[in-house]
Amino acid sequence: MTTEPTPAATEAATSSSTVYGAPCWVTLMTRDLRAAHDFYGAVMGWEFRPARLGEGFSVALSGGRAVAGIGALASAFHVAVAWTPYFAVRDADETAARIRERSATVAVGPVAFVLGRGALAADRDGAVFGIWEGELPTGWEAWRSTAPAWVRLHTRDAFDAAIFYGEILDWACGRPGCCDVEYVGDEVVLRSGDRAVARLSSGALGEAPDPAIRPRWQVHFPVSDVERGVTVALRHGGTVITHEPGVQATLRDPDGGLFTLTDAAAADG
Repeated sequence: MTTEPTPAATEAATSSSTVYGAPCWVTLMTRDLRAAHDFYGAVMGWEFRPARLGEGFSVALSGGRAVAGIGALASAFHVAVAWTPYFAVRDADETAARIRERSATVAVGPVAFVLGRGALAADRDGAVFGIWEGELPTGWEAWRSTAPAWVRLHTRDAFDAAIFYGEILDWACGRPGCCDVEYVGDEVVLRSGDRAVARLSSGALGEAPDPAIRPRWQVHFPVSDVERGVTVALRHGGTVITHEPGVQATLRDPDGGLFTLTDAAAADG
């Protein structure tokens, strides 16, 4: 697990005890930090600064604002390179217990860090996600409002998944700060305040040989020019998994991490 769910180990602005159940950060667990900087710097135009967690960690910045964390821990933990969303929770131990009680897996943690406690888990279909209890970074409200990243769960049954995540993350519980759930066609939309912060979609195949169509949380990055992103990614060793020209493209970075570029105008809509 990359320990970047501390969200980049920056000063705190708010807490998971007041805003909970919502995605609060995304992080890439990779093997080679420098290679990740080279690739995502070229494709996304990101700059990077060190995190306080050590040489193996960095924070990706766009226009000076924190977008995501990157940690070179995939080899140390013997896990796949992946982009992972983290969800704010009131109590990491209680949430971990709920995950286990519902036949899902807590792979790492909860582990204590400078600003709180985090854990890495997988739901009953194998989709990997993180939980975070503690302080959220300065600028988190801007991170949520500008949405430099958003997440979608590709799963077998979105409605069943919504029940699972609702029970462990207190979605639609009616308490101040919790997320609301909206059913839109065959999708489940997660809202924090008036903003859609995640979507859950049916149709993934649990035993599929292609990891792109297995159950997973997919991290989307809105960009102004999807086609430029695809071209630059290919030039720097990435591969295209799916591509809807001008709308979105799911790519694999040279180390194996899957992510999606989405047209920013479409995302705003």
